[in-house]
Amino acid sequence: MKLYFLLARRNPPLPSQLVIEVCDILSRRGIEIETGIAEELLLRPDQPLADCDLYLLKSYTELSLSLAGVLHAQGANLLNSYPGCYAARNKIVAAQLLAAAGIPAPASWVTNDLELLRSVVRQRPLILKPYMGWRGEGIRVIRREEDLATIPARAEPTLIQEYLSGNGEDLRLYIAGDQVFAVRKPFSPTSFAQPGSPVPVSAELRDIGLRVGEVFGLSLYGVDLIETADGPKVIDVNYFPGFKGVPGAARVVAGHIERCAYASGGLPIPGCLTVSKDRELTP
Repeated sequence: MKLYFLLARRNPPLPSQLVIEVCDILSRRGIEIETGIAEELLLRPDQPLADCDLYLLKSYTELSLSLAGVLHAQGANLLNSYPGCYAARNKIVAAQLLAAAGIPAPASWVTNDLELLRSVVRQRPLILKPYMGWRGEGIRVIRREEDLATIPARAEPTLIQEYLSGNGEDLRLYIAGDQVFAVRKPFSPTSFAQPGSPVPVSAELRDIGLRVGEVFGLSLYGVDLIETADGPKVIDVNYFPGFKGVPGAARVVAGHIERCAYASGGLPIPGCLTVSKDRELTP
């Protein structure tokens, strides 16, 4: 059994601690691991990336996402489907999928002419997000009509959403198959890098988390929520997150990857009885 992790370029140039621990667990279980960083490889899109049983996308760059699309077109097995990864990465597509599925999320708009938002911002504050943004980069809050004039022209598409203030805390769900975990932490510009504290997963949160996976075609993912007077609302979806703050995260993630890897080939997991050949990679 051989897996390929397509990783992000990091500074310092070391993989995430989760990836290090997951790869160590899988290697000790006899699974061969290969890794690569899209921006540091010379590849031909008309040729396979590598001969592996399962590929895992652990990078959010446009090049790595494009390579996942190449793998998808070549019929390779990806733990999170390429269409699902693309939809999660593209906030405009994600907003449509959430709305169509009836999953609670902020109201959204799309335009390149911000003047058209004047009537909307008179009714409610808005937040502007780069459609492929992450970690809060490029986000702007618009509270009054006058604020629209302060926004420089943007070359890339932007998702506009109603601004929900919440309670000042981040609530994130981490999902591996049918296992759902939740962590909470005070909001800050760098809170994405903080582990947070585990909190109980209510039936409502579990339902939202699993429905997101079904809609996007993901089985290893994160869901960011904001808690409002009308209940929790989904504000972001991420494929293969860091599972920061989840107790035993590496063991949970490694176990899910192992199950998917053997299921992709219709093979029994060593030490287990059977795995159906028809079992899907997503729940």
